[in-house]
Order: sequence, then C-alpha cells, then structure tokens
Amino acid sequence: MPGRSPRTPSTGRPTPAPLDTTRAVADNRDGAPLHHPCREALALSDEPATENLWLAEELWELGAVEFGNFTLGRTTVDSPIYINLRKLISSPHALQRCADIIRVKLEALVSMRHPQVQPFTLVAGVPFGGLHVATAFSLHVSTPMIYIHPPGTAKEDLIEGNYVRGQSCLIIDDLITGGGSIIQTAEALAEAGLVAHDAVTLIDRQEGGRAALKAKGINLVSILTLDQIATYLRYSGRIEAPDYERVVRYIQASQGA
Repeated sequence: MPGRSPRTPSTGRPTPAPLDTTRAVADNRDGAPLHHPCREALALSDEPATENLWLAEELWELGAVEFGNFTLGRTTVDSPIYINLRKLISSPHALQRCADIIRVKLEALVSMRHPQVQPFTLVAGVPFGGLHVATAFSLHVSTPMIYIHPPGTAKEDLIEGNYVRGQSCLIIDDLITGGGSIIQTAEALAEAGLVAHDAVTLIDRQEGGRAALKAKGINLVSILTLDQIATYLRYSGRIEAPDYERVVRYIQASQGA
C-alpha cells in the first residue's frame, strides 16, 4: 500500500505493542503444549489423514465437484475438474469442521521438535474465496482476522481490521492454483509492516502454487490435494475411471511429468 500508513485501532488509547508471537497456536485448552510423535509423522506424510477425506465426500455431496472442461482465471486452462469451495457456506457444520481440521493440522506442525509453521497473532483471509474459511477459523481459535480489498475495487489494497506493525499473519485461502492471490496478499501485508511466513488452503490443485510460494519464502500447508480428492472419489465409487484418469493426466501435465 504505497503512501498509506498502517491503520491502528481508533480507540483513543495508545497504540498497543506488537502482540506476543512466541505463543504457539498448538497450546491446548489447559495451556500445555501439544507434542505427539505420531502426529509429527502424520503431518509430514504425503498421504492425507483418514479423517480429512470426509472433506472430499462433503464437497461431493454439496455438488461442489464437477467434471468437464473448465478454464479458471489465468492459471488453469482446460481443467477436467472444478471444485467450488464456496459451496461450503451452505453447510455450517462442514465449514466449522474445516476450521477444526486446520487447527489440528497446525497444532501438529507447530508442536514438532523443529516446527514446520510459525506462531501467528492474526489471520489474513484472501478475498473472496478464502474469507469464509478464514472467518470460520478465526472464530474457532479466537484469533483476530484482517483482510485486504482485492485489486480493481474502490478500496484496493486497503486492510480491514485492526493490526499493529510487526504482527505475524497466517494467510488463509480456500484453494491454491498458481499461488498468485496468496503472494499478492503477502506483499500487501508486507507493505503494511506485517509478516506472513505461512499460508493454509483446503485444497492444493498441484499446479505450481506450492513452488511459487516457496520461492517467496512462504510455506504452504494444504489439507488435501487434487490428486487425493480424485483418488478418493474414484475408489469410493463416486466417479468412473475415465474421469479419474483425465484428472491424473492433467496433474501430471501441470507438473511437467
């Protein structure tokens, strides 16, 4: 946000000092840090936790997964699968459960001997798809939230919500393709004096987003990948082999395999 000073709470009180970013999100409700070797192994595994596959089933039941030929923005052309995560707002229970699986995933990663995510004191939702997920997570873990107005709007790059320079943010989006929206959000946060080390998405479409974020120094945490969703739907009998094979070929092509 060139030329714009960071906004601070207009309460009449002195601007607070930056919040303590050393308190791990993994603290349990009794205040004791969580550390479980089995969780550590699970979090590093390429396979999704079995309990996370309910998300693939839920998206299918909500009609959020479609097969055909889709062009999604600038980064996805002729995709055989479309996942509309905005449909999660039709199921408050599912949205709440998404917030909880993000919490569990982050607790596992931050409580490792060598933490895989950094502590944070703000949640930053990416408009528009990430706002409902970020809001649900913010409410679930009682962590304040901010968001940035997207480009092309009257309030472009304006940050909504209270913050102080130096705070650490967890960026949340519903889905990642090429990573452009998350990178744009991280850059706007940096201009405001905020720090973003990590980003969370429910779905990674496996189209270069993870590598793009890594090149910018941002670690990506995803709950499921496109391949994992397609595999679940195939072997649970939801889709036929031709649709599954088209998705597999598409992912391989996207990754240059």
